Amino acid sequence: MTHLLTPALDAAEHGWHVFPLRPGDKRPALHCESRCPLAGQCAAGHLKWEQRATTDPDRIRSAWSAGPYNIGIATGPSGLVVVDLDVPKTKKDAPDGATTFKALCERADQPVPITYTVRTTSGGRHLYFTAPPGVRLANTAGALGPLVDTRAWGGYVVAAGSTTPTGPYEEESSAEVAPLPGWLLHLLRPAPARPVAPLRLPAVSGSRAALAALEAECVVVAAAPDKQRNNTLNRCAFKVGRFVAWGDLPRHVAEDAFQAAGEARGLTAAECRATIRSALDSSNRTARPRDAA
Repeated sequence: MTHLLTPALDAAEHGWHVFPLRPGDKRPALHCESRCPLAGQCAAGHLKWEQRATTDPDRIRSAWSAGPYNIGIATGPSGLVVVDLDVPKTKKDAPDGATTFKALCERADQPVPITYTVRTTSGGRHLYFTAPPGVRLANTAGALGPLVDTRAWGGYVVAAGSTTPTGPYEEESSAEVAPLPGWLLHLLRPAPARPVAPLRLPAVSGSRAALAALEAECVVVAAAPDKQRNNTLNRCAFKVGRFVAWGDLPRHVAEDAFQAAGEARGLTAAECRATIRSALDSSNRTARPRDAA
């Protein structure tokens, strides 16, 4: 019986749903849909790792007695939101995820939360939070900032005690798992869908052509198909970015207008900010001179 059985059972005692990962790896050890025997737990149809994750001690003992599996925690069923603070893989002098997250906390005028924390093999950190009741959050990648991801429904994290060729996952802080801070929930929670209405821009300085383009592109964002919301926001903000680069439109006006349009379409505040910032920065770098446009 592997030594990882104990941390797997400990996680289950916290109410965290666990499933086996490949020995020395971060990938699920469960069979894929194409090889599903359609028997046992899958008798009624193939179950993925999130559905098969469990807190049942007997099932956990059975699984971990079969091999030295690492431990995956399915964050959604466990009622967790885990903030993944990564480290740069190439530009070693770039800010890491912990630095970016600290800046987010300062911007919200809040301290860095004290909560249960796991140190990853790369030197990053997983900050565990309990999800608010009745709220179903999805994973995010870079929406809060560079090297800051989140894992919720549809995601999992590698539990402390697991090991990979690059090292172990280790408990860094045994503090109680803190509730997800309200300011962070606001950034991660999709805005409720609102009826699309004509955009009314504030009276600000800017050329008539720039304001007309901004209004037209915001309307496009507000009507974007569900699976194209972020791409549409990026494309539209990039198109308007040339007016910002030319000095025809204050950047904050474009940012505020696209933020409102993106949130109205159901994107999170963090997703909107990250996408708009990236699109305007890219447009500013590549905008051709006005007389060549």
